[in-house]
Amino acid sequence: MTERKTFDVGRDSRSGQFITVKEATNRPASTTVERIPKSGYGDTKGEPSRRK
Repeated sequence: MTERKTFDVGRDSRSGQFITVKEATNRPASTTVERIPKSGYGDTKGEPSRRK
């Protein structure tokens, strides 16, 4: 079985703050559950690092 390249994270729709997925599923009217790509699997894979 392959490992997922994303992970789930909850977000409050009003403030934009991250919350737990469990809390987000309990309040579906004011929250969303998003999938965030793990490091190295996102759109910016080919871009240089922003660290200085």
